[in-house]
Amino acid sequence: MYFNDVFVGYYVAIVFIGFIIGKICAWCNIRIPDKKKIFSKDFFVESKKGIKFNYIYMIITAILYCGLLYKYGINKSFFENLDLIKYMILVPFLLLIFGIDLEHRIIPNRLTLLLFEIGLIITFLYGISNINMAKNYILGMIVGAGIFFVILILGKLFYQKESMGYGDVKLIGALGLYFGYMGIIEISIASFVIGALVSVVILIIRNLVLKNKDEYVAFGPFIVISALLCIFLPTHTILDLFLNFCRWISYKI
Repeated sequence: MYFNDVFVGYYVAIVFIGFIIGKICAWCNIRIPDKKKIFSKDFFVESKKGIKFNYIYMIITAILYCGLLYKYGINKSFFENLDLIKYMILVPFLLLIFGIDLEHRIIPNRLTLLLFEIGLIITFLYGISNINMAKNYILGMIVGAGIFFVILILGKLFYQKESMGYGDVKLIGALGLYFGYMGIIEISIASFVIGALVSVVILIIRNLVLKNKDEYVAFGPFIVISALLCIFLPTHTILDLFLNFCRWISYKI
């Protein structure tokens, strides 16, 4: 049996891999915020004691891996599978960043730095077969970090406070190595739109229901959601929707 020209056995294998990676992500979600070692005998010791790993990580990772396999398939050559490989590497990082930033309001440097280093390696591999693709990903890193850095500086100048954290700037720069300059523009647009809509709802709930005046909303989760949308949606979908919306607004005005 085949799904999208991929043998069903590969889906079974990818689900199994997803569960394993998800379990490791759940462990990292506990260790990284406390700046503890990831590769530790405590993993096996605490597993034997019956530690409650976050099964949400395991399930979501397996589902996303199946989605990646369905969309990108398995090709004959290594270079043709680079898209699938890089996104399988990227997805666990995105889930970790989402969870940690949402809970602790920080994007650990050890995650963004490793993401950046892996991105450079993948960019180099793309460059072996097509130098223009490598240039595109390098430009994506520059454009992504540049956009967010300018916004951060403008926020400090006009509002006398950080409109976003430096972790967001480093994250979007690292993601540029995976999505290229057009992809990172789409992610930037989507993250600001989603962030604005969700932040308004959160602030209303905090002020009216919870009576909580804490106005800070972590921006990392919006970047993660936008990156996942960019992975699974057809190319330029987000940008086309945004441009069509702008045309509609200008027509109404």
